[in-house]
Amino acid sequence: MMKVTLSCVGRFHHFDLARQLHAAGWLDRIHTGYPRFKLRDAGLPAEKIDTFPWLQTLYMAQARWPRRSVGLGRALEQAAARWHDAHVAQVLRPCDVFVGLSGHNTKAGQRAQALGARWICDRGSSHIVYQDKILREEHARWGIPFSGVPAWAIEAEQIEYSNCDLITVPSTFAANTFLAAGFPASKVKRIPYGVDLTRFTPVAVPSAGRFDVVFVGNVGVQKGIPYLIEAFRSFRHPRKSLKIIGAIEPAFRPWVRQVRAEGVEFLGPRPQDELKEHLSRSHLFVLPSVQDGFGMVLAQAMACGCPVVATVNTGGPDLISPGEEGFIVPIRDAAALTAVMQRLADEPHLRERMGRAARASVQRLGGWSAYGSAFRSTLEAWAHR
Repeated sequence: MMKVTLSCVGRFHHFDLARQLHAAGWLDRIHTGYPRFKLRDAGLPAEKIDTFPWLQTLYMAQARWPRRSVGLGRALEQAAARWHDAHVAQVLRPCDVFVGLSGHNTKAGQRAQALGARWICDRGSSHIVYQDKILREEHARWGIPFSGVPAWAIEAEQIEYSNCDLITVPSTFAANTFLAAGFPASKVKRIPYGVDLTRFTPVAVPSAGRFDVVFVGNVGVQKGIPYLIEAFRSFRHPRKSLKIIGAIEPAFRPWVRQVRAEGVEFLGPRPQDELKEHLSRSHLFVLPSVQDGFGMVLAQAMACGCPVVATVNTGGPDLISPGEEGFIVPIRDAAALTAVMQRLADEPHLRERMGRAARASVQRLGGWSAYGSAFRSTLEAWAHR
């Protein structure tokens, strides 16, 4: 049995991992920037959680201000990351393994190694240099302002990639960007995220005679929203709709205001408990991202019995057998998305079969317990080297 410490400035999937490690008796502590009142549902004993919430709370709050300042937001994000890192480095206790969210644990990871621990840099997306490059290209393509991934974040991540003992990523796509950057396969480990099968389950059925498409996630260039809307406009069905659920990125709002597409609704953010209703009632979930480390909502949609289509630059290829639970398409390919929508709109029996297959496939994955087991197996194999 190992003693494992986790560190993440927010919550992300780290609290799901923490619960699995705690159940196995492996969790020492989790360090977070979330305020304690937002962790009442964490499912962990209070003594297992160390919170340093001051700047992270302010950073989260300013994101909801009516007149949000991008410059202020970036400054607070950097400050919150650095304060969190410094705090964890100062209070860190000896452990066997330290798992730190990438870009936020440069000093803490090095301190963990000094105390005799192995350091895992947990990266939820592609290599940050690849991410910066493709996002710059995409924003330029659509004429939307983008100053790039912050230089401080790129610097911190690259220091962590070089100095850590192992990099964990959630998808083959993300892993391949590290291999392409010259990292050996032995330093990069793919561990796919799980899904809460108690929360995401079919609660309704799609309406007959309609074809309703849904997207869930941050609404912006990274998620490929322009290609999704172009594809939706192009396929034919007398009663079609597209619901886009999620917060609209500030720089993307002018583009959204110019969209004139019948049947398209921007619903804004919705509570997690409401998502299963939208996913269950939809005929297709689409994740058209140009880059997305995994896309946990893919598994959530599948758990609700909704067929999915995703690009190659997501976790879709790790979850979907094309033609069984859904389809995989290239990035930036509205025509491919149109073809998938048209086929499923024209073949309702295929859609129904795919929905059943999607639900069965995710159930076989085993939810977050499978993620926890895979993480522990990685640590056990590490210990026996």
